[in-house]
Amino acid sequence: QVQLVESGGGSVQAGGSLRLSCVASGDTWGRICMGWFRQAPGEEREEVAHILIGHIYATSYADSVKGRFTMSRDNAKNTVYLQMNSLKPEDTAMYSCAAGTNCGTFDYWGQGTQVTVSS
Repeated sequence: QVQLVESGGGSVQAGGSLRLSCVASGDTWGRICMGWFRQAPGEEREEVAHILIGHIYATSYADSVKGRFTMSRDNAKNTVYLQMNSLKPEDTAMYSCAAGTNCGTFDYWGQGTQVTVSS
């Protein structure tokens, strides 16, 4: 089992920044891909970013967040981060992190942290 706990959400005004954290614990061996997803009310869940963990770190971002969001990882802390800058009202959503054995299949999910951006 893998446990994922997110934190760092909150309410900000447009143009502001937030940094989300996701701490992983348990049997994380083999979970080489970590992702951040978001879901707004009435909308489908959207992948925001993922990071492939290995001898190189490869990150990928949704077009809607490229240039504004940065995903990173701290191995020593078993933590991934999502730095979100230049936030827009349309970024408002529940943000969740996920872990998987590849970046196409995420089998463990956190509970999520709410991000609200006001105009």
